[in-house]
Parts: sequence; C-alpha cells; structure tokens
Amino acid sequence: MEYGYSLEVASPPAGRVLEELKAFLTGAGLGFASGIEHTALVRDGGGRIAAAASLAGNVVKCVAVDPALQGEGLTATLLTALRDCRLKDREPRQALYQKIIDSLELEGANYLLLLACDVYDVPRRGRDGQDQDSEEVFPYLLCCVCPLKMGKPELNYFPGDNEFHCAVAQVVSPPELGFLFPAFDNRSANIYNALFYARKPDQIHQEVIDAVFRTEPPMSAAEQRETFQNVLVESLEDSFSVEVAQAVHEQLTGRILQHKESKDPEPLALTARDVGAILQDCGVVQERVEGFQSLCDQRFGAGAALSPSNLIDASRFELKTAQATVSLPPESSYLVETRIIDGKKYILIPAEEDVEVNGLAVRFPEEEKADA
Repeated sequence: MEYGYSLEVASPPAGRVLEELKAFLTGAGLGFASGIEHTALVRDGGGRIAAAASLAGNVVKCVAVDPALQGEGLTATLLTALRDCRLKDREPRQALYQKIIDSLELEGANYLLLLACDVYDVPRRGRDGQDQDSEEVFPYLLCCVCPLKMGKPELNYFPGDNEFHCAVAQVVSPPELGFLFPAFDNRSANIYNALFYARKPDQIHQEVIDAVFRTEPPMSAAEQRETFQNVLVESLEDSFSVEVAQAVHEQLTGRILQHKESKDPEPLALTARDVGAILQDCGVVQERVEGFQSLCDQRFGAGAALSPSNLIDASRFELKTAQATVSLPPESSYLVETRIIDGKKYILIPAEEDVEVNGLAVRFPEEEKADA
C-alpha cells in the first residue's frame, strides 16, 4: 500500500487483533457486531489501526476511518478488499443502489439504474509495441443511470387474449450519469480514483458524487471553460482585443484538429505556459502574459494540464453585442475585423460573394449604381 500504510485481513479477528479492533470502534462510536467473518484493517506506519471494515455474511458492517485520515482513500481500500472477498454479494450492491436513489435529483423522472461488473485482461506490451499475452487483470464496476421516457401510443395485438390493446412503452434513454471504479491508469487499476460521466457538462450531479465518493470532483468542462474565459478577461484587461480572441481560438482549434487527424491515443493537453506563448505571439506585453499564467495557476492549480476542447467551442467562432450575434465557422474567423468609424465601433465582415437575407438574395447600392 501507499502512504506508509499496510493492509491486514483477519478471518475472523481474534485475540489481540480483536481487542484492538473493539477499542478502535469504541473510539469511533461503534460497537463490534456479532457474526463477523472477515475484517480488513489498515494500519499506519506505527502499527496503529487507521481504518477498519468487516463482513458478516452478505452485509458490510463496522466501517470506520480515523477522522484525522479521512480523505486519504482508505475507505476505497477497505471496500476493494471486501470486494475481493465477496465480489458477488447482494447486500453491498443494494447499499450502493440505495445511496444513489436517496441522493439523485433527476427532476421527478423515472430512471433505470444499471450496475455491471467485469474483468479485463490487460495485454502486455512487447518491445516491438505489439500486444502479448496478459499478465494482469483489471476487475471493475460500471454504473450508469438512464432516464425512462414515455414512447408513442401503439396498438398491439396480444395472441393469448386474441385482442388488440393500446399501450405506451417506456423507452430507455442514453445515460444521464455514470462512473467506472476503479480508474484504469497506466494500464493498471487505481483504487484511489474513479471516472465519472455526466451527459450535461453544466449538470454533473454533485449530490451523487457526495453520496458515493465523498470527495470534491475536478472542474467540469463547463466550469473549465468559464474559468478560462474569466482568466483571459481579468488578466489581459484592455489588451484582450478581438484579434487576440481570434488568435487564441484559431490556435486551440488548430491543435484540436491536428490531434484528431494524428489519431494519437494520448489525450491532448496544454498548460498556461502554452497559452501564454500564443498571447506573446499576438503582441500581448510580457507583464500581462505573466499575469495570465499566474492567475491560471491560482484557478486551475500550478502546472495543470488542460484539454483545449474544454476551453473553447471548436465548432464555431461567435461575436455578440447587445443587439446582434454573429456566428462563423472557425476556419472563417479571420474574416472578422474591428474598426472605429466616426467615433463608433464596428464589426466588419467582407461580403465578396452573394448575400442572402432570410433566404432572399440582396444587392448593395454600389452594384445597383454600376448596373445603371
């Protein structure tokens, strides 16, 4: 185990181990339950019990973690140890179902809760880069919540009754949220992490994360984009012009497309220093660039690796005023210009080809005079 802890399993606990366990549980406000068959203990570097959990038949009991060590991933270690003992136990599954049911807020919709367990044979990579026979397995749990929607009324024939009946079926929609535990990092299980999915980036269902994992999740894609935009505006101030916004959007979009075309299996990531280099190329003064990098370190964490697709909308380039919104394909963003004419600010887009308004071809006054 990591962090100087050691794992010990007693089946069942007895003698000195039993006395230590009872004392630890008493300090946590718990008693030692009867019928305990297996107990997993996590001990710190001094040999003291830091966490404990027991199994009585199909029921997990007497789970306790030293308050000073909560958040260290010890609960995940205990549950993993118990999972290895009784992977197919019904009671732990029911407990997980109930945690999700009690916490999930899904606007009154009915939903289907799915939980699957499987084992993946991790192929070993040879020196030639080819997969070879597996030497490691990855057991994992996959959970997802799928909303149920009412389908269209249908007239169905029931042969047993020799009758037709009008029925409305419930249709299972794509998952609204889900998670994979443990995470699969560096071709191995990482019991200290899980992968969490939310269909809507701005609705990550924090209530489920709190109930199941009891930890603060990383920023969602929507939060990352909003934070990135705020950092740009706050740090660059009057240096953040349309031209700078164009350059940042164009450079990030280009990197996303290049990564997609390269089919590189590794996720694309960049740091605040990478974006700072783009700002320098746009002519932003060094002081403002350093301010941007410093603010990024504060909001995202020092040296944080960010996904460009979480920072921008690579499918469009949009300009908005109080009166109008202009949206362009990213590859055409270079057409946008800004000018001040007679003291007024203008956004200009060249109209070199045919122009339509509400589907109707229109002409410019200069064309009409030339034709005359």
